[in-house]
Amino acid sequence: MNNLYEQALNDYISATNTHDFTNVQRMLHPNVVYWFTDKKCTTMTEIQHYFENAWEAIKEEIYEARDVQWLITNQDTATCLYTYCYSGYYNGKFVSGQGRATNIFVKNKKNEWKLIHEHLSSGL
Repeated sequence: MNNLYEQALNDYISATNTHDFTNVQRMLHPNVVYWFTDKKCTTMTEIQHYFENAWEAIKEEIYEARDVQWLITNQDTATCLYTYCYSGYYNGKFVSGQGRATNIFVKNKKNEWKLIHEHLSSGL
């Protein structure tokens, strides 16, 4: 891993796996927009509720990014596609699944990479 935007994706995945939205929010641009399979979230409050509901529904969830492909990268933006995979316990039963993801990162004025858009689609 040679690029800071790649590290930003890894840090975002790690933050997600803490199941603490404060950690996730540190990785997000203030104008972030999420397109989930079933909902569009445009405010930090909506995004936080979505994450927390997911963590409540799937206990001990582990989220992963596989087969990451960086489509466009330059000094201020980076866009990637990947297969997301999750596993955890739903109603006490082990479940897992996967889908498609698109993430767009931008560099802020402090030279930090922040996620400004994520689009998740269930299934492959």
